Amino acid sequence: MKRSYALLLSLVLLLVLALAACSSDSKDEADGGGKEQEQATKEGSDIVVAVASTLTSMDPHDTNDTLSGSVQRTIFEGLLGFDEEMNVVPMLAKEYSANDEATEFTFILNEGIKFHDGTPFNAEAVKVNFDRLADPDSGLKRHSLYSLIANTEVVSEYEVKFTLSEPFGAMINTFAHPAGLIHSPKALEEFGKDVATNPVGTGQFKFVEWKPGEGLEVTKNEDYRIEDQPKVDGITFKPVTENGSRIAMLQTGEADFIYPVPTEQADSIDGENGIEVDSKPSIVVRYMTMNTLKEPYDDLKVRQALDLAVDKEAFIEVVTNGHASVLDSIIAPAVQYYSKQETTKPDIEKAKSLLKEAGLEDGFKAKIWGANNSSAMKAMQFLQQQFAQINVEVEVVPMEAGTLSDKIWSVQDPKDAEIEMYYGGWSPSTGDADWGIRPLLGGAENFPPKSYNVSYYDNPEVNGLIAEALETADSDKRAEAYEKAQSLLWDDLPWISLSAENTISGKKNYLTGIYLLPDGSLDVRNLEIKK
Repeated sequence: MKRSYALLLSLVLLLVLALAACSSDSKDEADGGGKEQEQATKEGSDIVVAVASTLTSMDPHDTNDTLSGSVQRTIFEGLLGFDEEMNVVPMLAKEYSANDEATEFTFILNEGIKFHDGTPFNAEAVKVNFDRLADPDSGLKRHSLYSLIANTEVVSEYEVKFTLSEPFGAMINTFAHPAGLIHSPKALEEFGKDVATNPVGTGQFKFVEWKPGEGLEVTKNEDYRIEDQPKVDGITFKPVTENGSRIAMLQTGEADFIYPVPTEQADSIDGENGIEVDSKPSIVVRYMTMNTLKEPYDDLKVRQALDLAVDKEAFIEVVTNGHASVLDSIIAPAVQYYSKQETTKPDIEKAKSLLKEAGLEDGFKAKIWGANNSSAMKAMQFLQQQFAQINVEVEVVPMEAGTLSDKIWSVQDPKDAEIEMYYGGWSPSTGDADWGIRPLLGGAENFPPKSYNVSYYDNPEVNGLIAEALETADSDKRAEAYEKAQSLLWDDLPWISLSAENTISGKKNYLTGIYLLPDGSLDVRNLEIKK
């Protein structure tokens, strides 16, 4: 290890120690280290899940965070879903088919299912939900996923047909996305926009109460269509932004399952107090965006300088304690049509030279926005320290999830956007490159509030390649277009790619059938308490 790198790492570790009470040597996977497992015990049949952020909405059609989507999936179901390996599986639909051109998709529905309010699930309910999602005037955050739906036809009581405006080979994966979860039409009519706080679905659990900032409670759906499910009486989701507090709750039994587990403690708690930690690769990426419509981020040389200032390997070790890998494209390796790009080593002198060429020899001041949980704070402070090496003075601005969402997605005119730098992450929950690239970097039509392009990046050549990939169901042609798009995006640097992170969860070892999917969302469909 070079002396300069060791000095850098030492300085950053001092910062980390100020944020975390304890740390441990990292391993590739948290596996218990050969410790003898203590068997924990559980009284009662209700569990508590402690999570890192507050929830934003219980309307899956208008939600842009994976955490809220995870909770929604206990209440709602979609036509399709994903299994533990992100394979598409049937849910409310029992069969589906598509024409060769990938413009028509037909679903045969399961019969005899009722929403929690007692109203029937049928093809008309499906039409009501997808007409809502496909409406360009709806203002729903997830509209862009289903904007290609030109018509939803009720063929019979339990058969529904979708016709797209153009071919789209990834549509089956898109139907499996949690944004396609289905509301009770009665609830949509009765509550209107307030359906976001009055969710009614067909899922294993019924909504009980949501106290923002305190927690959300669901209870067992006694009339669930699958016999003997669910096997627990209720779940309470509690937002606990401070990492140490989540760990303490798991250790004492106040929480039965937590996620994410802070990486600095993942290995040390595994096998202790009846705790099991699960760390595995995911499709979740972490990055820092730059608003390319604002000075100085509209200058490629500035973006290149900022990128060269960041030691990504140090980011992995310091921020994630080794529970991640360096991100070498816009999307993670497990995403369909991923294309590996050539990574660069940090080069402080070259970064300073680029800033000088951009007329910023003395550096500049900037703000970085992000979540207010411990992990995001650690990452932003790491970036703050890295940029200080090239005289870029960064103010870290952490925000509660709802506040951050409002600040970003309430902007109607791009010129009014306050955002400069933003530390965040993305999980392309369709498992396809389309949803890993288009909503984030697919031109002006994806600027907030329509979608998630918080870099305000608009490159006609990239836009054309994205469109080309959408216009065919041919897998080889889609792969070629996405490969070119990833190469262009990598060179143009609308954001700094940081890591492809692991999902890390912790549970008491009396729990089975609860886990994180590769997109970082929670699955409790087979949750059970071992007695």
